[in-house]
Amino acid sequence: MMKKKWIIFFLAFSFHHFAQDIPDGFVEIRKVIPDVVIDLRYFTNHNFLGTKVNGYNAEKCYITKAAADSLAKVQNELKRFSLSLKIYDAYRPQQAVNHFVKWAKDLNDTLTKKEFYPTVDKNRLFKDGYIAEKSGHSRGSTVDLTIVSFPQQTQPEFNVDQQCECYKSAEERFRDNSIDMGSGFDCFHEKSHLLNSNLTTQQKINRLLLNSLMDKYGFRSLSEEWWHFTLRNEPFPDTYFDFPIE
Repeated sequence: MMKKKWIIFFLAFSFHHFAQDIPDGFVEIRKVIPDVVIDLRYFTNHNFLGTKVNGYNAEKCYITKAAADSLAKVQNELKRFSLSLKIYDAYRPQQAVNHFVKWAKDLNDTLTKKEFYPTVDKNRLFKDGYIAEKSGHSRGSTVDLTIVSFPQQTQPEFNVDQQCECYKSAEERFRDNSIDMGSGFDCFHEKSHLLNSNLTTQQKINRLLLNSLMDKYGFRSLSEEWWHFTLRNEPFPDTYFDFPIE
């Protein structure tokens, strides 16, 4: 009987301790948008580091409740046309940003250069603004996303030995199952710039759809990254969090 009590106490303590680690005002996004598609790249090796990123210990997507509520409105509009948001990243712990910085300083590690930064010298990642020591993602109201259609197309596993340049056509680059936005996610290339003119008409329309809906429900875009949006009235504009994703 005593052993059982200790087990109950331990589980209660663990749950309470974990709950304390998630600040008030944050939610796991599927609590608000159960049918949203998640492709959490930094929990996998399919990212510009080529390995799982520090702080991403579970396939969960945390974000502020305010941002999640606004994204739910975007999702409701897309669902009317058999479309859905697909999220690559939302809240990002500071320890993950530190991992990015450490990777960027190691000029010998070019494992994923062919796919993610094929035309950029790694020693320019800081100068060109691709990597920084702080990220709006750590404030909890910034999200990287795209749009997918239903039924979803299959998406292959990432193979580091079969990389494809992220700025090439949808047929040539990694076959992400999203609608064609003109470049891959996290593509360090001018093709990722929101208003890049070297796009097909359909790619421009797809970007316009995403940007218009996000703007309508309170998000501002980032001119260098078509996938990147921040809630205008973010609840923690000056706080950079570091709780792990668990």
